[in-house]
Amino acid sequence: MREDDDRILAIMMKAPRPGEVKTRLASEYSTERVLAIYRALAEDTIELVRRMTVRAVAFCPSGDEGDLAEWLPGDLTIVPQQGAGLAAGLRSVFEQLCTKSGRRVVAFNADSPHLGAGELQAAFTALAHNDLVVGPCDDGGFYLVGARRPYPRLFDASVMGHVSACAALLAEAERQGLRVAQTAEHYDIDLPHDLVRLAHDLAEEPSRASRTAEILTTLGLMNSSRSA
Repeated sequence: MREDDDRILAIMMKAPRPGEVKTRLASEYSTERVLAIYRALAEDTIELVRRMTVRAVAFCPSGDEGDLAEWLPGDLTIVPQQGAGLAAGLRSVFEQLCTKSGRRVVAFNADSPHLGAGELQAAFTALAHNDLVVGPCDDGGFYLVGARRPYPRLFDASVMGHVSACAALLAEAERQGLRVAQTAEHYDIDLPHDLVRLAHDLAEEPSRASRTAEILTTLGLMNSSRSA
């Protein structure tokens, strides 16, 4: 499938290290299980993106490149962010990738393989007539954000990971006079009950995220979803 260099999807990733990914799942699952869940989610997210005619890159904290290069497919470009933390990472995505006139860039989290490719396509389409596109999560965060140029003051590190993250982003966009589109509200995977919800969504069509469905099956969640 031909990649479109005018549309870049940056998957926000971390190296799969104990205690550094999906930490809130540790209340119910072992470190090994949490790492396996994270790997499956990320690998299925990459497969989701590969079904699109976009250029995909893995965007990661500086220092994670080596571990990601050992893990991820060799044809996936790995780009280290400038600065520390998610807010700096998002700023860095657009500063580093919005380098060509007309290019649309979407930053997407690495734990949403249950989204359809159509949702991501909708984000790129929205950028044809808007400055910003945001995909809100039902917990107050956001699963994607896209733009055609950098907006350095857009991302507030103090609210990242909190219930006000999406509201703060939209408020700052309004202050800057940006035209904003929103894609459909979804959820991401942070807490154990999110895995139950994901298992229910994948029960009818586990091939949508086959690695994740396999992990959820080993956890006993897919079977309970099918019988619910």
